[in-house]
Amino acid sequence: MNAITQYSNYKKVLLDASSGDRLAIRRGEYTGSTSGLAPGFVQGNVVILPAAYADDFFTFCHKNPTPCPLIAVSEVGDPSLPELGSSLDIRYDIPEYLTFRDGVRAESLNNLETVWRDDLVTFVLGCSFSFEDALQSAGISVRNIDSCVNVSMFRTNIPTTPVGPFKGNLVVTMRPFSARDAIRAVQITTRLPKAHGAPVHLGDPAQIGIRDLSQPEFGDPVDIKPGEMPVYWGCGVTTQVALEGAKLPFAITHAPGKMLITERLNEELAVL
Repeated sequence: MNAITQYSNYKKVLLDASSGDRLAIRRGEYTGSTSGLAPGFVQGNVVILPAAYADDFFTFCHKNPTPCPLIAVSEVGDPSLPELGSSLDIRYDIPEYLTFRDGVRAESLNNLETVWRDDLVTFVLGCSFSFEDALQSAGISVRNIDSCVNVSMFRTNIPTTPVGPFKGNLVVTMRPFSARDAIRAVQITTRLPKAHGAPVHLGDPAQIGIRDLSQPEFGDPVDIKPGEMPVYWGCGVTTQVALEGAKLPFAITHAPGKMLITERLNEELAVL
């Protein structure tokens, strides 16, 4: 068996193993966080907005690649994303969607049947849940997965680069590690720029405008044990803050922590 055949078989085994998660989401049977689901596969943040704003948002992602690492863009009005999976349908494949109207969160939905429009463009951005898989594969414990909760997410005082109507401060995810594991986590995530890459900060939360690590704005709090330090990565929820600032008449995102599971392998996006 040659290397190409071995790789194809390996990917098929992983895809078959994750199909239960994907089907459960599409059928509306699973609506929780996707952290720890579908090991080995790329997960994505999702922003869906009218085509009239797509160019500015594309440039916003380009100018802010750490929180907004773009991995796919759909055709106008097309709910499929063939480069991320032959069977993906963005209207059904996320556990929970949020709509924004004039920059304000309006409603939570389990599918987009009632709000889908022919002028919508879907943007998919890399997610830290992909690097969580890499950390676990390296034997590093990830607290939110071990605790069966969503990752902690915080607004910071770090500004993004504004483009057109899109602006706002960076949102970060936080995971606590021992000093030894934090060093290894930096090394591993640096190889994954399409999953937010290296951390943006380590240690004192006050230096980036976070007042209380027990009170995340999004997700769930996690315990920080003696001898551990908080480590912070750029987060795709930054785009939701940008939507608040843009005040578009209509937009859609995933709910924080509830991502699109693709058919791309994490290792396909790694920088060696």
